Amino acid sequence: QVQLVESGGGLVQSAGSLRLSCSASRTIFSYYAMGWYRQAPGKQRELVAAFTSGSIANYADSVKGRFTISRDNAKNTVYLQMNSLKPEDTAVYYCNAHLLNADYWGQGTQVTVSS
Repeated sequence: QVQLVESGGGLVQSAGSLRLSCSASRTIFSYYAMGWYRQAPGKQRELVAAFTSGSIANYADSVKGRFTISRDNAKNTVYLQMNSLKPEDTAVYYCNAHLLNADYWGQGTQVTVSS
């Protein structure tokens, strides 16, 4: 069974920073495209940032220049550094592992940005 273990969410003031972490098994990390999604109350889950092929990263327009996705291959961990946070970034953030038609999700971690 695929396990994606997330950590790092919490409550932060507007303009603050948080870093999310997602650890996966070595197999998943080696073969799956890793990324982060989020879901705000009453809204659909949306892509925040994800690696496509290799180390190429895609970002949602709303987070470009503020968020950075990175990976540590030795630790099988992907990170999401979130700077200049805004209240509209408040959501549950999910780690995702994607390969062909398969998607696996972490349990989600709450990020709340107060104004």
